[in-house]
Amino acid sequence: MSRKSITTILWITVFVAAFFFLFFTPEKTLENAVLTVLICGLYSFTLAFGNGFVNDALNKRYSWVEDTRKRAILGIVSTVLVNAVLILFCNYVNFIWYQKQNPENFFKGQMGAFNWISLNISLLVSAILHAKGFMESWKNSTKKEIVEQKLIAKSANAQFESLKNQLDPHFLFNSLNVLSALIDENPNQAQQFTSSMSKIYRYVLEQKDKELVTVEEELDFAKTYAELLKTRFEDSVTFEFNIDEESKKSFVVPLSLQLLLENCIKHNFATSGKPLHIKIFTENKNLIIENNLQTRELPNHSTGVGLANIVSRYNLLTDRNVFVEKSEDFFKVKLPILSEKLNNMETYTPSEDQIAYEKATKRVKELKDFYGNLISYCVFVPFLFFINWQTSPNYWWAYWALFGWGIGVIAHGVQVFGIGKDWEEEQIKKYMKKEEEESKKWK
Repeated sequence: MSRKSITTILWITVFVAAFFFLFFTPEKTLENAVLTVLICGLYSFTLAFGNGFVNDALNKRYSWVEDTRKRAILGIVSTVLVNAVLILFCNYVNFIWYQKQNPENFFKGQMGAFNWISLNISLLVSAILHAKGFMESWKNSTKKEIVEQKLIAKSANAQFESLKNQLDPHFLFNSLNVLSALIDENPNQAQQFTSSMSKIYRYVLEQKDKELVTVEEELDFAKTYAELLKTRFEDSVTFEFNIDEESKKSFVVPLSLQLLLENCIKHNFATSGKPLHIKIFTENKNLIIENNLQTRELPNHSTGVGLANIVSRYNLLTDRNVFVEKSEDFFKVKLPILSEKLNNMETYTPSEDQIAYEKATKRVKELKDFYGNLISYCVFVPFLFFINWQTSPNYWWAYWALFGWGIGVIAHGVQVFGIGKDWEEEQIKKYMKKEEEESKKWK
């Protein structure tokens, strides 16, 4: 036990001793004050060390977060047993050893009532400490999860920004390569290409910072870019676009078509005798870019961005994968078409971890309600017994509150800790199966 805990127990001892000395001690002498402090210290330190030992032992073996049900049940059982033993020990020392009262009356009359009241008070304090430990464990776990999620989000955001920043120089590098080739081959076309490239580059600057763009926007850009490629390769390259109207309103990552068109040109040779055929079409909620395979060796100055960039950006935005198919005759890339857009992201679908977290949050609320009920029970029932003791000691009407409210607390505990839930679920499944079999008979 830490020094801070010992200091807290000392202050509690002094406060409780002062209360009993001022209101329940007839003779206000120094000797009685010291004895009152010693007796209160006997109770406070015995209960604190005993409950602290049990609590620490349970915390080492069972986590409030991972083993909530088992930890709660063992905590309740052990708390009741340990406090019963400790309270009886302290009361025996106080009444029998110190005050020299008759041991035969230890469980009767005023001593019996005091046993019960002091036990309930100790259970109240223990329940508060257990609830405090429970809340601290979940709070620390939640803080840890929030920090981890923030780190993941920051890492993903940094990775995404890095991927997007690759697009600008990549496009410029490849466009300048095309322009360099056109200057030697056809200066007039090079001039036209430069003018068109400025329009396309404006689109690159506008779209590269977005996470998603519509298929229609990307398709319009791809067609313009394809015209530039046709300017250079003429009839050596052909393009075929076949996109259904419904898909045009859906979404893809920006500049994906431009990168894949560049890959087609870069990885394949194209001549008038063996033209390169590039088809862009939709199928099964995928945007497909397919070309006949005419592989050539890559130049040494290849940047290596292209397809890897697209795959990485899709991985950060959705669980749907980019598929690549390759045969001896064709090369095909399937880009997932995202049907809806919500905050620049695909429609939110909770993950298994998020579903588990929501269930855990609901579980925490149920346990908080139960502990609130238990603490209220432990507070008010001893208070009722105290009033009963002071007003009508011959008739213990407080037992009605004890048993009535106690049944409610037990029923609440049964509901919270799931006792009998498996049986209930089995009965529901059995009933549903029976209904299904009867419906089949009537068909």
